[in-house]
Amino acid sequence: MLLTEQEAKALTEKLLSFVRADDANVSVNSETYSHLRFAANAFSTSGRRDNRTATVTVWLKDKDGFKRGAATTNETDDASLRRAAEEAEQLARVSPVDREYVKTLGPQTYKPTGGYAESATSVSLPDRARRVSQIIEACEKAGVVGAGFHQARGQAGAFATRGGNFAYERTSNVALSMTTRTRDGSASGYFLRSHFDAAKLDTDRIARESIRRALEGRNPAAVEPGTYPVILEPQAVADLLSSFAFGFDARSAEEGRSPLSAPGGKTRRGEKFFDERLNVYSDPWNRDLPGSMAAPGGLPAQRVYLVRNGVVENLVYTRFWAQRQATDPTPGPVNTVIEATGPTATVEEMLKNTERGLLISRFWYIRSVDPRTQSLTGLTRDGVWYIEGGKIKHAAKNLRFNQSIIRMLAPGNVEQVSRPERISSSEGQNAAMLPALKLKAFTFTSQSEAV
Repeated sequence: MLLTEQEAKALTEKLLSFVRADDANVSVNSETYSHLRFAANAFSTSGRRDNRTATVTVWLKDKDGFKRGAATTNETDDASLRRAAEEAEQLARVSPVDREYVKTLGPQTYKPTGGYAESATSVSLPDRARRVSQIIEACEKAGVVGAGFHQARGQAGAFATRGGNFAYERTSNVALSMTTRTRDGSASGYFLRSHFDAAKLDTDRIARESIRRALEGRNPAAVEPGTYPVILEPQAVADLLSSFAFGFDARSAEEGRSPLSAPGGKTRRGEKFFDERLNVYSDPWNRDLPGSMAAPGGLPAQRVYLVRNGVVENLVYTRFWAQRQATDPTPGPVNTVIEATGPTATVEEMLKNTERGLLISRFWYIRSVDPRTQSLTGLTRDGVWYIEGGKIKHAAKNLRFNQSIIRMLAPGNVEQVSRPERISSSEGQNAAMLPALKLKAFTFTSQSEAV
């Protein structure tokens, strides 16, 4: 069972009462999670777990400064909570000085974001099995082999500080990812969607799109590596940019370690660094993608524009770095929203406007190459098509890419943007509101025979 606000408050107060250190923050969390896997057109595993954890972080002051220690337990009886507080203090005594210590927050006012639905914690096992059975039947009818993962999670927790701050929040998420392959193994399709409300997760669409991509990916032809105009479907955009809003850190920019760094210790703030067709922001109260009501560091979350009309509008100052730089801290992002500044276009309209290029469904095995330029490498997967004369000419074999995200989104490289939709990265499962993008240039460096 998930913690109620009353239960969470009682636990945080009790945990703080066991702390003898100079400063502390504590948190408690409860989780209800369930899943159903299927593979080779058959049920595979089903499971459920319920868990509770408590974490305490303390700071002890000595002649050199404040030293930090932390401990976590999944037992919430009095003896276990007391033992966690003692262990945190023992660790603090033998730890180096925390050079970035900032006194914990006093009372704050948080505005709920509505990111919880009971449907995520009360998923009906028969209903879930029935839906997956229908998906398997659709795969059999189409002559393909399907595999997927349906999962539902509800969380409720709270954090509190020695300074008197307290916040309680509930969140939920339901997701279905599905991979479909032709029986000869020559083509595959993938589709993933999630929502905080199970009733709003369209599992029929997920199955339909996964199957369609596999069927339309048959008989792929090799395409030479090079720089191509591309249309990135929302899934491909999510695989690259689902956490994009979290990269606008003021400290790394001012210390010269970021793509947003400028010569002479300056930053790109106020500069048109991205294409003018793009806005990037965080919105805790987005209807389809509610974020946490508390930003990193415990500050109350706010709607924060990071890029407006291509111009870098804000950088995120943590409480420590703001104190160091004698400025105000920034309530950092709690989600990523990327949208067009003007008219939008559908993927079909983007296709009609492409004389030659590639349509990319998804990326995978993505790794960082150069943090200073946000250069990434990885592979296409589960659907690549060659475009000629405004139409798909044929399916294409997979390619390896090497691409700077900064150059990808640079002024003049973004041609069209669709309306954003809720989409999760296929590797990290981080949800964001993201569009499809039509880009003038995207670099592919080698061919890949993998399907």
